[in-house]
Amino acid sequence: MKIMNQKIFKLLLGFGIVLVSLSCEDDFESVPVEDFTLDFVFSSTDSLGTQAKKYLNSVYSQMESGHNRIDKGLFGSGDYLDAATDDAISSSLDQNSATLRLATGRYTAASGVNGEMQWGYYYEGISSASTFITNIDRVPLRGNVIGAAGSFRLRSAWKAEAKFIRALHYFELLKRFGGVPIVGDEPRKLGDDLELPRNTFQETVDYIVSELNSIRDSLRIRPVANAASEGHVVTKGAALALKARVLLYAASPLFNGGNIDSGNELTGYAGYDIERWKMAADAATEFMDDLPYYALNPDFANVFTTEGNTEVIFFRQGSENTEVEINNGPVGFSAPNDGKGRTSPTQNLVEAYPMLDGKEIGDPTSVYTYNPLDPYAFRDPRLDKTVLHNASQWLNTQLETFQGGAHNPNSAIQKTKTSYYLRKFMGNFEESSSYANVSHDWVMFRYAEILLDFAEAQNEYAGPSTDVYQVLIDLRARAGIEAGENGMYGLMENMSQDEMREAIHKERRLEMAFEEQRFWDIRRWKIGDEVYNQPFRGLVITQSGPVLNYNIVEVLNPTFEERRYLFPIPYEEVINNDNMVQNPGW
Repeated sequence: MKIMNQKIFKLLLGFGIVLVSLSCEDDFESVPVEDFTLDFVFSSTDSLGTQAKKYLNSVYSQMESGHNRIDKGLFGSGDYLDAATDDAISSSLDQNSATLRLATGRYTAASGVNGEMQWGYYYEGISSASTFITNIDRVPLRGNVIGAAGSFRLRSAWKAEAKFIRALHYFELLKRFGGVPIVGDEPRKLGDDLELPRNTFQETVDYIVSELNSIRDSLRIRPVANAASEGHVVTKGAALALKARVLLYAASPLFNGGNIDSGNELTGYAGYDIERWKMAADAATEFMDDLPYYALNPDFANVFTTEGNTEVIFFRQGSENTEVEINNGPVGFSAPNDGKGRTSPTQNLVEAYPMLDGKEIGDPTSVYTYNPLDPYAFRDPRLDKTVLHNASQWLNTQLETFQGGAHNPNSAIQKTKTSYYLRKFMGNFEESSSYANVSHDWVMFRYAEILLDFAEAQNEYAGPSTDVYQVLIDLRARAGIEAGENGMYGLMENMSQDEMREAIHKERRLEMAFEEQRFWDIRRWKIGDEVYNQPFRGLVITQSGPVLNYNIVEVLNPTFEERRYLFPIPYEEVINNDNMVQNPGW
């Protein structure tokens, strides 16, 4: 038997039990490690499902939080994935950081990138979810029901939650690699043929969608009965949101007509079909029609720090702490409020935010004049809720990000490389003198994305319509952009399909910044050449007496090759599996 066979055998049979033993060590301490068996975890005498629930919690724990997750060190100070896009760069002093290698293409099938390209990680998650799905029926769970009037049985809900998480892991693989092996439900036995070939892209999409359709009516519906303990659980909304995202990606240019290896059904569909856009639009519409509970939260900033708000569909549960603030906040404050400034937003992102009336900066029809000497005045309010800049109010202090300023000192420390710091995801510390614990869940799906999914897919299928316009109007109104005399919030009237596409793409970039959307949007829209073959820019601000001079500088000159639209299958998987086909160009 080859190494690959041994590796997958351990993966499919061993990972889940080991994970439970590690994640629930205190509760299992009376049982020797070698006795952590399926019979123990999924006991036919455990009427409350105590051990099975702990196992399910471990399945949940394998979903990633995006907060500073790329190249995350022992103390949690990694990068956001967006630092590998034109929206930000890493402030790390490491010239071989993971996000820098992602942005410049300095990775191979053998080297990979720490925190990304995680083929084995997602299959481990699939394995542990499948173990739960296959064995939970052993547990009686007598009399356990959940939901209104006991409408859902607990076992069915738990099994559906694990199926969602498994489908999510498959989607994470799909968007990185294209079609991947679908390993099925049943645990593998020693001697089985485990040199599995890749399923086609279409087969992988169809499998994920089928799984989500099968569980939608077994899941709980928000608001859940016990929000304090169950607010993090997979709900029907999560399943429908993932379905909408999967179908949007499948309909997008990279996979639907723009296959980088024409005719290769592992890397996309064989040809273009406009009906795929309709399927994506219908999936978003299904969410909106079936789940009227969800709505945009009135305050954009608080979406990410207030649990239980109506915009959040599903999140990876975090803790109440100050980690996001310390990892990304400005340097130059006294301990314990001194940040590490890990994320440096770019001038490219800042310039994408319009003026307060919704018009582009420099648009002569805007009621506001863009002033290069006061570049942050009268701008889209989302700018100040996403990025900290020179003169921003923070910790009851006016930030100085000019050269030699208090928050951009002339010393060789990790600090901003662009004169900007990240603001998004942090608590409201503008007027506070120190940080305090804030809820830092990782929001994986929120209602704003559903609206944007619908607008994009509907525009691609049928062109601009009143409903498509309304999505952008609603998002801009929530952001605080002014309606204007015509009530269009700065949007151009009577846009063509191409013009509307550009408007939707831009709105998605601004609304979803740093939420692990931009990196994948660049790829699925197939605009890598456009984005990565232009400089990423920042500012050098110098002070001359009372006058500040803003000078735009290039901070990174990345490049892009077509093969980077998909990641390479890890070298070890290809070399040890005769049936594994590598992605083109790798």
